[in-house]
Amino acid sequence: QVQLVESGGGLVQPGGSLRLSCAASGSTFGLNSIAWYRQAPGKQREFVARVGIYGNINYADSVKGRFTISRDAAKNTLYLQMNSLKPEDTAVYYCNLVNLRGDYWGQGTQVTVSS
Repeated sequence: QVQLVESGGGLVQPGGSLRLSCAASGSTFGLNSIAWYRQAPGKQREFVARVGIYGNINYADSVKGRFTISRDAAKNTLYLQMNSLKPEDTAVYYCNLVNLRGDYWGQGTQVTVSS
C-alpha cells in the first residue's frame, strides 16, 4: 500500500512561484511512475508532469518552461516547482503513483493564482 500526502499549495499572485511537495510512504519509489495532475473547478482532472519508470520526464504543453518536476528518492518525496504562475493554473493539484500493485492518489493541495 502507498500513501501520498501533498503540501505547499496556497494563494499566489500572477507571475509568482510555489513549490509543491508529495511525501510518499509504503512501497514507493521502486519500479513506478510518479506524476502531478490537477483539476480546476468544473473541469476534468488533467496531466501536469511525470517522472517515468526509467527517470524520463514529461510535461503538459501548458506548463512546459514554467514547471519543473523532481524527486528525492532518499526522502521519498516528489516536488513540483511552479514559476510564472497564471490564473489558469488555479486548481487542486494531486500526486499520483503507479506501480505493479496499483494506482495511488493523494488528497490534493489547492493552488490559487489571483491578484
